[in-house]
Amino acid sequence: MNAITKDHKTMDMTHGNPLKIMFAFAIPLFIGNAFQQLYNVIDTMVAGYNLGDDAISSIGSTNSLYSLIINLAFGLNAGYSIVMTRFFGKKDIEGLKSSIAFSVLYNVLMAIILTIFSLLFLKPLMHLLQVPDEIFQNAYQYLFVICAGMLFTVLYNMFSAILRAVGNSRMPLYFLIVSSIINMSLDLLFVMVFHLGVIGLALATIVAQAISALVCGVYLFKNYQDILPKKVNFHWNRSLCRDLFSMGISMALMSCVVSLGSVFFQGATNELGKEIITAHTTARKIIGILNLPIASLSTALSTFVGQNFGAHQMDRIRTTLFKTILIVVGISFVFILFIFIFGKQLLIILTNSKNEEVLKNGMFSLKVHFSMFPALGVLLCLRNSLQAMGHKVTPVISSTMELGMKLLSVFIFIPYYGFTAVCLTEPIIWGLCMIFMALVYFILVKTKKLDMNSLVK
Repeated sequence: MNAITKDHKTMDMTHGNPLKIMFAFAIPLFIGNAFQQLYNVIDTMVAGYNLGDDAISSIGSTNSLYSLIINLAFGLNAGYSIVMTRFFGKKDIEGLKSSIAFSVLYNVLMAIILTIFSLLFLKPLMHLLQVPDEIFQNAYQYLFVICAGMLFTVLYNMFSAILRAVGNSRMPLYFLIVSSIINMSLDLLFVMVFHLGVIGLALATIVAQAISALVCGVYLFKNYQDILPKKVNFHWNRSLCRDLFSMGISMALMSCVVSLGSVFFQGATNELGKEIITAHTTARKIIGILNLPIASLSTALSTFVGQNFGAHQMDRIRTTLFKTILIVVGISFVFILFIFIFGKQLLIILTNSKNEEVLKNGMFSLKVHFSMFPALGVLLCLRNSLQAMGHKVTPVISSTMELGMKLLSVFIFIPYYGFTAVCLTEPIIWGLCMIFMALVYFILVKTKKLDMNSLVK
């Protein structure tokens, strides 16, 4: 199999120039992630320009809660994808079919449970977040609609994970572009024409995600019959199901532990008032946007490592990991310079806010966070690589450390130092977790425990 097939439906990363292949895979990922970010950014801009700062606060006050719920789904699929990627790297098509079969079953069950749970306990969870009374109803309506459409988000994520496991990052990109355009159009229609407020923003997002899931699923069914499971692939396979479940739970725990910390963190931030919520929400949007190149490269690295781990090519993994880290650090320093020069202008563009307190606090948050962006890049590369090589525990420990430090900040530092503590907490966490992951990686290299034979039979 060539490194890249002529029709670009699959990409074998076990041969060819590693960086060239990585970038060929990462660029569509980056563009796709950028359009995915547009869902949130357009919501913020339409809210700010048409509904005011309170609407931004309503959406932002529950971001961490939605992330907690949805990251469970994303984390599980990321784990399933790693198992699929290994089978693809080993050229084990029957194993790949079976892993897809059980990931489908797991996803359907997960979507049902998550939707029921989130809708039943939404208000108590929002009270736990201490959402201010004046924006509570708008925030509840927005999040209720988003959670009600969770099935579409789960399905799109599952279909995309299957495509990316076999090296196709282009088609999920095309589907996202189409759905993002639909989302932006519906945002304007529902808010400016039908005057549906924040409910209109949520509905636009759900309709766009439903279209993404439908089109992606149809494409997968029509073009990948050779890897789609048959009836025989749904027969119980204890070893495979255990591997899928453990890898999925590992990735989900990593995501959810981080998000759980963010829920408590958001609750402490919400107590600081609407202006702080608006500043924090907008700064987080910008951080998310500029993190896209780093996140896309680290995701591509995960697929690269998974395929080469399955093919027993450890030297290729180590060399490419080192080079990717250098690239990510370089990108981070460029963004640091960009934020210090253009950060305030970005805040104004996103919010249309004239409130100097919002702009000042937003700019402070940006400067503090981006100063530690290189550490975040290294952390993501190491965490994703170790996870792809089957080291499930280390990333979870790192995420648990993050939870502990956020709780420490929530109960000790934020009550005394306010927004300053809010801004400093995550950058400090990034630095400490990066040091931990780097130490673990070097110990594993030195003791020669980064070995396929030590993890996969």
